[in-house]
Order: sequence, then C-alpha cells, then structure tokens
Amino acid sequence: MKHGKKYVDGAKLIDRSNLYETAEALELTVKTATAKFDETIEAHIRLGVDSRHADQQVRGAVILPNGTGKNVRVAVFAKGDLAKAAEEAGADIVGEADLVQKISGGWMDFDVAIASPDMMGFVGRLGKVLGPRGLMPSPKAGTVTMDVAKAVQDAKAGKIEYRLDKTNIIHCPIGKASFGPEKLLENFNALLDAIIKAKPSAAKGQYIKSVAVASTMGPGIKINPNKVGSSAE
Repeated sequence: MKHGKKYVDGAKLIDRSNLYETAEALELTVKTATAKFDETIEAHIRLGVDSRHADQQVRGAVILPNGTGKNVRVAVFAKGDLAKAAEEAGADIVGEADLVQKISGGWMDFDVAIASPDMMGFVGRLGKVLGPRGLMPSPKAGTVTMDVAKAVQDAKAGKIEYRLDKTNIIHCPIGKASFGPEKLLENFNALLDAIIKAKPSAAKGQYIKSVAVASTMGPGIKINPNKVGSSAE
C-alpha cells in the first residue's frame, strides 16, 4: 500500500515496536495530523471478550469532557410535550410517523437518533436502515428515554456511543487534532474508564488487549494496554 509524503514523514516519528504511554502517544498523534483540515482523532480498543456471546457484549455511552469537536445533528422521534421539549433542547428535527417515512425515503442528514419509548413501535420499522449505521435508538445507550430533552443536550455536548464490532474492537472518536494533547487525554481517559467499568462478568483473562490511536490521515500509534484510563495517569 502506497502512502503520501505527509503520512510517510509522520510514520518516521513513530517506533512501531514500542508501546507508548497514553500522553506521549496523543502528542505524537497531534504531530502527525498534518492534513489541511482538522483531523479527527480516534481510539481503537481490542477487548478480551467474544462478541458472539450475549453475556460478553460491551456497549454503552459516555460524555466526553471536551466534546467531539463536531456539530452533532440530532433527530428525535417524539410527540406532544416530549416533542416540544426536544425542540426546545436544540433537536435538529423532531417527528413521528412522518419522520419514519422521511428516513425510509432515504433522508439521513443526522448523526444521532433519539426516541421516546412510545415511539419505538414506529422506529422499529427502520431497523434495517438505522442498525447497520449504528443509529438505532437504544435504552442502553440512553437514546430511548422519556427525558428526550436531556438526551438531546447530552448528544450536543459530546456524548458518544461505544460498542464492540465483530472482531471485538471498539472504534471511537475522541476529539479533533486542534484540541491538543491535554484535552484529548481527558477525553481518552473518560472513554477508557467507561469501557473498563463496563467489563462483563463473563470476561476472563486480560480485558484490554490492545489500544491504538490515530488521526484521520495519520499512522496508528500503539499504547501500553496495561496503563490506560485515568487511574493509570
């Protein structure tokens, strides 16, 4: 695979055989984010669980202390007073069956979907559309709730959802390169603390198997998996 000059120059700063401390890894990630746009910084965490088993699923949500750096567009399925509360909280679009129909027709101009419990009968019809994109409202992620106003505010403030993929890896954005290493470290620790707290009782052996961070266009940087989270700092 051929890489551009900026990627190659950034890769020269990294010792691929080394497991870095988190703070140092994030400093390097910011240094190697040299694209002309503000690159997103992502964390990739491989867990010692088996996602094929229901009792070893790891999924939840966490509010990043410094947000994601992204203008989050929120769609809310609600009616009556809850719909009004969602609008007042800053939801970008609020609807009922009309919103379901709009999304069924191909409209997907939103980043987070929130629903009141009584709307899930309608929203369930969108499973094949929202599910593969990770947008299906879920009680576990706090996106199926009676308090839709707070859910909207949390989403706008930088709440992200984490979940295992089929290879037992969690991929999550932790901010933008412009945040700088210190704010990225705070966000990274908040994410890792949440994932560690969500460890399934059925998980055996080493839980955090490997961790890496990377910018949108930059090389991956490995972090020592035994020294992650706020307790390690």
